Amino acid sequence: MKHTIEQFADAELTEQMFKIAKRELREDKYVREQSVEQLRNWVQKNEDLRDVRLDDEFLLRFLRCKKFSVPMAQQTLLKYLNVRRTFPHMTTQLDFLEPKLNDVISNGYIFASPKRDKNGRRVVIINAKGLNPKIYTSSDQARAHFLTYECLMEDQATQICGLIHVGDFSGVTTAHVTNWNPTEFARVFKWSEQSLPLRHKEIHLVNVPATLKWLIDFVKGRVSSKIRNRLTLYTQDKELAKYVDPSCLPQELGGDMPMKAMVELWKEELLAKRETIVNLDKIALLSDRGILRKSNFNAEKNANGMNFVSQIESIEGSFRKLEFD
Repeated sequence: MKHTIEQFADAELTEQMFKIAKRELREDKYVREQSVEQLRNWVQKNEDLRDVRLDDEFLLRFLRCKKFSVPMAQQTLLKYLNVRRTFPHMTTQLDFLEPKLNDVISNGYIFASPKRDKNGRRVVIINAKGLNPKIYTSSDQARAHFLTYECLMEDQATQICGLIHVGDFSGVTTAHVTNWNPTEFARVFKWSEQSLPLRHKEIHLVNVPATLKWLIDFVKGRVSSKIRNRLTLYTQDKELAKYVDPSCLPQELGGDMPMKAMVELWKEELLAKRETIVNLDKIALLSDRGILRKSNFNAEKNANGMNFVSQIESIEGSFRKLEFD
């Protein structure tokens, strides 16, 4: 059976989705209109913002993520722009037609399954075999992630229903891990969770080698308890279909559609939104003075009381000495 992008991508909001919005986000027509207007007025008056989009779809991504708390949506918008400003080599120039970025996507490293699950959620597949760390840098890898998420954040159904992540670690090598500077990896990972207006509903990691357990534990320590409690590890991908709708998975992970076909549909979706995503580079944060911070980054403590930066330094050697079965 031939599948087309029109069957799956950017679904119209259904009655079920409106019910989810009401139940989980406190969203109705009145709240939506009032909150969008308040956030738009704030953006227009904020001297630290330049050329921020004022369309409903863009502003709603921040409001929905924060259940229509306008002050929290304001903070998330500032943090989102600050991530783009702090890590421009990873978060900007997300042109799908740029050769290296196009190659990473075409190789099937990261893509969104074209079909939504029964709860309206898109499933993001991350396939370690699709990235050759001897050819592509950590910046190339990160840009593929940010491109994927920017595309999905444009979709209102995804703003409401959220995402499921499936990471397949089969084929992971030492080079995949040593490709990253440990400190930058930790900062990007932590900042992205706090700054990207996405609803991460479930995270499933399959075929995780025992030698990577320390890295998974490290990542768990850097994310919120909410995300940590939504993360599940499997030693074999056979278990995955019990918890993720098989129709949303590629054949290689127990689903129906070949991964190659899913990737081609995803490329069509990226191409359709290419101009919108590229134009995001016009948006700028001139100062981060409006961002509220709980504590200074260097003073952050982990559960054992160890300084965060010291912890990164203490494990840096582990990134360089990994051996995989």
